Formats: sequence, C-alpha cells, structure tokens
Amino acid sequence: MKTIDKGMNPYLAGALTGVLLALSVLLVGKYFGASTSYVRSVGLVEMTLAPQHVQATDYFMKYFGKNNGIDWQWLFVLGIFFGSYLSANFSGSYAWNSLPDRWQARYGARPGLRFVLAFVGGTVALFGARMAGGCPSGHGLSGMAQLTISGTLAMIAFFAGGAVAARLLYGGK
Repeated sequence: MKTIDKGMNPYLAGALTGVLLALSVLLVGKYFGASTSYVRSVGLVEMTLAPQHVQATDYFMKYFGKNNGIDWQWLFVLGIFFGSYLSANFSGSYAWNSLPDRWQARYGARPGLRFVLAFVGGTVALFGARMAGGCPSGHGLSGMAQLTISGTLAMIAFFAGGAVAARLLYGGK
C-alpha cells in the first residue's frame, strides 16, 4: 500500500482557510457553511419527483426558496469537492484506497462494514448538523471567527467527539 507523506502544512492550510473566510465575508458578506446544501440538494431531487410537496413544505421552502436550491452555499460545497480533488492531484497526495491499512488491521478486509459505519456516521452527523442549525464549518469556523462562545464550544465538542469516535473505532491506537 502506498504511504502518503505529502500535503500542505496544516498551519498554512489553517491560515489560508482563515484568509478565505475573511475574503468571503468582506467581498460577498457570507460566512462558511455547508449542511444546508443537503436540504437544497434533496429539494432539487424532490422537485423532479413531487414539486408540489417541496412547495407545500415550509422546511424546504425556507432553505430552497426562489432560486431552486442552487445558491452560493451549494456552489461552495461543490467547490470543496472539486478543489480537494484537484489539490490532492496537484500535490501528488491523491491515492484511491477503499480500505486503509488501519481499518484492515482493526476490522479486516470488510468493505461492507466500512460502508455501513460510514453511512451511519454520516447520517448521524447530518442529522445533528440540521438539528443544530448548521455544520462544523458554519458553527465552528465561522462562529470562532466571530469570537462567539457557541462557535468555540461547538469546535471543542467536534474535536472531542472525533477523538471519542476514533478511540471507539480504532481501539485507542
């Protein structure tokens, strides 16, 4: 298996993220956020299947609105996907790996289990983000940039939750 030791310095990446957030606020008046894009994407799909349901549901209309769901945030999420892919390819750090070594050491070559756990984890994370009215990028990065207590507490909770999940999944390694 290919070991990847390339990539951007995490301090530089953090600083550039801060600069990007500041430019976003200064130039277009928008803070980072991503989880609402899920609602908009579901609304886009449902508009093709049952447009009357989307138009009759306050929750969808709150986030879907007049622009049929495609707005700056939806494009921001699309940009994250393509930007990450391009960055990894240009830096030479991209490697497709369906089962990382650490996963195989703990659970064996069981891609079905990995898929199920990833799906359940993503579902729980998305459900929590929608209940909280935002995702880690919205509450954590944007909240901390505004020096809010809730943003700082959210970021601490995200890191603590990630540490607990890693311990549970990988047995304290």
